Amino acid sequence: MFFADHDPPHFHVLGRDGAAQVRIDTLEVIVSSGRIALDEALAWAAQNRPLLERKWAEYSGDEP
Repeated sequence: MFFADHDPPHFHVLGRDGAAQVRIDTLEVIVSSGRIALDEALAWAAQNRPLLERKWAEYSGDEP
């Protein structure tokens, strides 16, 4: 995640040969470039979605 990033809430996956942006709510790949394996990142995100949602709110200034 990047501070003050744009909607929809998402996280970035960076690899040696590519990158991707993944929505937090659906784990849908929004954008990808190059060749990047996402299996491990998506599995981690599925298990840590509440953390990702809290961090997005914290970093974007959307905390209640």
